[in-house]
Amino acid sequence: MGVNVIADEVLVSTCIYDSVSKEPYAGYVVIKGDSILEVGKGEVPEKYRDASITYHDYKDATICAGFGDTHTFFTGFIIDNLGIDLTGTEDLDQLENVVRKALTDKDASVVFGNNLSPALANQSQTEELLNEVSPRVPVVLFVPGHGTCAMNQRAREEFGFNPQKCYAEALYKIMGIYLNDRTFVDGQLTAYMDMLNARGVTSVKEMGFDDFYGFTDVLKEFDDQEKLTVRISFMSQPVGAPANIEYGREMRERFQSEFVRFSGYNQMTDGLILARQGHLTEPYEGTSTVCEKEIDYDTIEKEVLLADENGFRFTLHAEGDGAFRKILDIYEKCRRNEDGSLQNRHGITDLELTMPEDEKRMAALNAFGEIYAQVYALDTYEGYVEAYKKVVGKRQERYLNYRSLVDHGVRLCGATDLPLLIPSIPESIYYGCANYGMDRKERINPANGLTIAEMLDAWTINSQYAMQREDILGTLEAGKRADIVIFTGDLFHTPMEEILEVEVERTIVNGQEVYHKSR
Repeated sequence: MGVNVIADEVLVSTCIYDSVSKEPYAGYVVIKGDSILEVGKGEVPEKYRDASITYHDYKDATICAGFGDTHTFFTGFIIDNLGIDLTGTEDLDQLENVVRKALTDKDASVVFGNNLSPALANQSQTEELLNEVSPRVPVVLFVPGHGTCAMNQRAREEFGFNPQKCYAEALYKIMGIYLNDRTFVDGQLTAYMDMLNARGVTSVKEMGFDDFYGFTDVLKEFDDQEKLTVRISFMSQPVGAPANIEYGREMRERFQSEFVRFSGYNQMTDGLILARQGHLTEPYEGTSTVCEKEIDYDTIEKEVLLADENGFRFTLHAEGDGAFRKILDIYEKCRRNEDGSLQNRHGITDLELTMPEDEKRMAALNAFGEIYAQVYALDTYEGYVEAYKKVVGKRQERYLNYRSLVDHGVRLCGATDLPLLIPSIPESIYYGCANYGMDRKERINPANGLTIAEMLDAWTINSQYAMQREDILGTLEAGKRADIVIFTGDLFHTPMEEILEVEVERTIVNGQEVYHKSR
């Protein structure tokens, strides 16, 4: 980039969405160094047409601020790349050979593997084989997606989970192993950032269990060496121990750069509504129960209030309207401003089933909501309508009612629960604005969706609010950092049946290109 020139680059389009004016317009964005110098409507001023300034006319492609995913798990995402690749291993003889070889490599103290076929994982002989081959060294072999696994008895004893309980919170004991394998984790972090940049994501709020098991040292090194292309606000999710306030103080002091910050604490409450583990205000259809999962709200409240007293934020998960209400009860006990809003920016994640009276309470507190707008991509119309009607009846009509939340003043933020979903703004529009299911046939509760502008706001300015970075990020405005995304088409005028074909053309972070589609 030039030092003495008036600007470095000018981006032009007939579809600029700055997350300020709430309508796209024809205009330009001027970049100088790491910041936005000017944003304007209409023709580019003559002073920016100098030959020393790079000029890009993107025609009708959408240009907007960089996106922020407010709920990601890098530590879970990379498990799918952990250890030996078992793709193509079809029988016990082949599996035995692969595992024996892994045990001899570098005097292995643990053996991880991925892409084990479900057929092999479900055979009782597989665990018998692993116990015989490796009686002393733990062996854990995950099926694709690491929803289940095969493991030997030594791994069960050392790690405390089993093949039926491979969910993320159960795996925390293995994280201290692979997160400190720098040969593995450094390459994975780089690949992770490349993937996010290719989707226009320039910031994430990253969830880490307990004290991140050493991963903060990796973040610190990458930050100091200016190797980060994604800004990371990380949260501690208590799993193996209660919320550690002293750890929060240490991280808040240690990380104060523009690329890495400590963001507070995250915790689960209820579970899946279809499994009747979502906490409802009224009983499930045909039952007398409001939740089949025990939830320790007293402990959650103590941890939230302690964090709040020390100036830390909390996000809590709510799938059912009962959990949503209980979380608001807790937040109303936190420190508040004269207007009733929270002093600390607490949030609620999931928001699958909410009631209007509680949505108003949430808005009054100015708590933000993290929504997984792409979630309809995981099932069909039948799965999201008929299946939910069986357990919650007419309440299904309020499932994922983003429209009601926004109309009552709640600030919604883009999130994916990655690796549950991989961020995609076109997918967020298709599934969260048009409300199609994965079968793409019939819209699911179409009145509950957002507008395209509201969805872009959720991923830009609102997400940066959740990460407390809206002072320098989240909108296209002079003086803000040049975190910018350019698409291959117009997100506002592309027919909905073609919206999934729109891709990210280019991503810029701090004025530097970090992704280009043609390269």
